[in-house]
Amino acid sequence: MIFPETHIPITEIPLQNRDVRLFVKREDFIDPEISGNKYWKLFYNINSYLARKTANPRLITFGGAFSNHIAAVSALGYREGIPTVGIIRGDELANKWQHNPTLSFAAAKGMMFCFVSREQYRRKEELGEIMLQQYPEALIIPEGGTNELAVDGIRHMLNEQTKSFDYLCCAVGTGGTLAGISKFAEAEQNILGFKIVNDDSLQQSVLALSGRNNFSLINEINGRYGKITDEDIRFINVFAEKYGIQLDPVYTGKMMQGIFALIEADFFPKESKILSFHTGGLQGISGANKMLAAKGRKLINNTVSSQTNYL
Repeated sequence: MIFPETHIPITEIPLQNRDVRLFVKREDFIDPEISGNKYWKLFYNINSYLARKTANPRLITFGGAFSNHIAAVSALGYREGIPTVGIIRGDELANKWQHNPTLSFAAAKGMMFCFVSREQYRRKEELGEIMLQQYPEALIIPEGGTNELAVDGIRHMLNEQTKSFDYLCCAVGTGGTLAGISKFAEAEQNILGFKIVNDDSLQQSVLALSGRNNFSLINEINGRYGKITDEDIRFINVFAEKYGIQLDPVYTGKMMQGIFALIEADFFPKESKILSFHTGGLQGISGANKMLAAKGRKLINNTVSSQTNYL
């Protein structure tokens, strides 16, 4: 993987009658297929693996039916000429994955699938060992891409421009992005992670990867992982219309709702500068809308293609 030359803008969200300022760092612009934090999580993992020059390289990873990580790994494998395997949660998908936009995309990029039950999926270490027996030179990438090399890659989401902010905010799934921001943030910065999974182990997991206790986890799951409420849809659509920024319903939409709730509650001290990280995930909107349409529910508008008012 090459170090991207794409300019990542920081966009201000105009807040009326507020004593704080809110900004978004557009990591979703980094790559059209390996979007947002996924690029940085994979950066050192893949480059260190390619440096081994194995005779039979292969990337094996884990994810659900709408996983941003599965989409990113498949695209990366296609680009680098490395075969990929996705261990997919939910064996009921084995005969109907063609109707799933994320899995159809991954298959078009050459990814092979191994569908397992949800009970089997919980035993990822065992599944990885089985795969290595078949593909001994493969690289096993954890679910969500989170490991120490991924955390090191997240450092590149921080730069000279991000140093001036009082608060750094991100959505939290497996915790790798939060850990990287926490590890490489400035000493005086406050780190907020908005949980979208009901996982009580995240605090310790992030602390172990970061080594710094400078972050707070805020519960923004709105029910189970991946659940899309009517309020999620309304907020995302209004946000896109008002500010010209597309959010996804699983990660950034929930994070931004959480930030706005904290602003309304006067959580942030006056004159605070708040930076949120747009970590991508927009590929999941097609699948989400397909599910919403099948239930006769309102859809997520997915028409935003550009953004202005950059720093």
